[in-house]
Amino acid sequence: MRINLCYLFKQHRIPDLENAERFTEMVQLRKLHDRDPRHPVLMDKIAAKRLVADALGEDWVVPIRWQGADLPETIPFACPAILKARHGCNQYRVLRTAPTYREWEQIRRTASRWMRREYGGWLDEWGYRDTPRGLLAEPLLNPDGALPVDYKIYVFGGQATHVQVHLDRAGRHRWVLHDRDWRQLVPGADAPLPPVSLSSMLAAAEQLASGYDFLRVDFYEVEGRPLFGEFCLYPGSGLDPFAADWVDFELGALWRAARASTDIL
Repeated sequence: MRINLCYLFKQHRIPDLENAERFTEMVQLRKLHDRDPRHPVLMDKIAAKRLVADALGEDWVVPIRWQGADLPETIPFACPAILKARHGCNQYRVLRTAPTYREWEQIRRTASRWMRREYGGWLDEWGYRDTPRGLLAEPLLNPDGALPVDYKIYVFGGQATHVQVHLDRAGRHRWVLHDRDWRQLVPGADAPLPPVSLSSMLAAAEQLASGYDFLRVDFYEVEGRPLFGEFCLYPGSGLDPFAADWVDFELGALWRAARASTDIL
């Protein structure tokens, strides 16, 4: 009932969970039925780094400057940096310079709320349930302190098919969806250039997502070098509409075909 109501509120229709054809409906089915024991590992930002380092090498992974369960009274890592929750999404604070005492106390209170709350429960994103709660800090990747462009690669049945580019995440956040040959599915005002390392990203995403019916693998590019960002099982929790309705059906068909071929419920 909660899934139906959330989907209705955001998509303005009830999801067809008996004969799902849309990508956004397939996300709802994953939330309801997919209990793959590998999923909590993928959602754990620290465990995911280890997985990627083992598969691709340490040079693909953004280093961890600090990790723990509670922020101490004084900042334990150098700035500029980004502080994240280990166990959730969109829980982060960017520290371009060392915070004042008052600023640090506010950050500590925010991080404490992250630690108290179970992530993913309201949206029924089961993969987060057994992910250990924690905090980690990473260096900012751009010397000017700006957040890097996000390249989110959709992989169906081991085949990287689409690249979603997220722009200006700290400001006027928007995204553009391309196929793997960098053709925009729905042309708009933004026309980002492909990353220099696109082919390496696509190959790495396919290697990391092998054995899954669908997995999104996210990357950054710094000075032409690709870096792993995170894994995603539930893009937008299946609640964000696409720029055109046909895209939802096209990606849904890819997921359905991959699920049939990998024999995953």
